[in-house]
Amino acid sequence: MIETSRLILRQWRDTDYLPFAEMSANPEVMRYFPKVLTRAESDAYIDKLKAIIEKQGWGFWAVELKQTQQLIGLVGLHDQPTQFSFSPCVEIGWRLDQPFWGKGYAKEAANAALDFAFDQLKLEKVVSFTTLDNKKSQKVMEKIKMRKITEFQHPVLDIYHPLSWHVLYEISKQEFKGQNCCYSFI
Repeated sequence: MIETSRLILRQWRDTDYLPFAEMSANPEVMRYFPKVLTRAESDAYIDKLKAIIEKQGWGFWAVELKQTQQLIGLVGLHDQPTQFSFSPCVEIGWRLDQPFWGKGYAKEAANAALDFAFDQLKLEKVVSFTTLDNKKSQKVMEKIKMRKITEFQHPVLDIYHPLSWHVLYEISKQEFKGQNCCYSFI
């Protein structure tokens, strides 16, 4: 579990399934993903995320507001050993429910995940990527001091798919070290 001033990044719970399914069925939340998820697909995704965290101790964590214990989405790290031309790598990613956009939660949780990546996992760099049109996620990447590296065609999407082209960002351990951190690992 990782704690920030307003958030807790933690393992998934049974009570997270319904709110995450509702979030994953929202076309605005899923705008830059290939499709909205059915309830079964959303539940299976949480099951997969839980198993990864149980096995390696980290992954895409559930994010809750400390004040209300409400699930607001996911933020975390994901190993990408072979899928991309820039693999092996560890990516940082996030998906927050729409009512929680624009409040600084993605940046706060992402910085905590980066601190974990560099301090606990001893990684030398972390990448992030999104579709070319996803300016909000790119803004988060820039706010956490990631640098734009290149554009690429996502290998699992058809070249003509509207979400096919992505932008790649990265941050090194040295680049992140200069930032203040105020996170605790529980």
